[in-house]
Amino acid sequence: MEQTLEQYDQALAKCRDIFLKKTKDYGTAWRILRPKSLTDQIFIKAQRIRTIEETGENKVGEDVSSEYIGIVNYCIMAQLQLEMGVSDETELSYERAESLYDSKAKETRSLMIMKNTDYGEAWRDMRVSSLTDLILMKILRTRQIEDNDGKTLISEGLDANYMDMMNYAMFALIRLS
Repeated sequence: MEQTLEQYDQALAKCRDIFLKKTKDYGTAWRILRPKSLTDQIFIKAQRIRTIEETGENKVGEDVSSEYIGIVNYCIMAQLQLEMGVSDETELSYERAESLYDSKAKETRSLMIMKNTDYGEAWRDMRVSSLTDLILMKILRTRQIEDNDGKTLISEGLDANYMDMMNYAMFALIRLS
């Protein structure tokens, strides 16, 4: 588990660095996005990865690692939007955005530790393409929950699905490194 935590933290540091640099470049314009729109952004990233995995073609040139990083960051944005709500007041200070990112990353990392312990690091024996498929499945589940106005009878809610997608993307980043 110690190796996993070290690798997870290294991959998360890359994701965080990109999020913070984009925050300096663009501000927090993502605050205007509804969670459904963020779900669709995650879908676009995962679908591109799957297409590259299936065809072996990559005409855009960006590697799939950058798409997994995008999934991680969109999952954190989605969790924040669920918690804070959509706002026409899009600007958060850089420091506030950094603090909020770190809070959600820490929460998601804690979930990973609990599940990873229970599952005995089974993800290490999985194909990266299976992690992509799990993300796509979680997106479909998330869309269904969104279509049900966020209500579930027995299943985990939206936030748990975003955390799972983020952790699958983190595992893929670790496997690809």
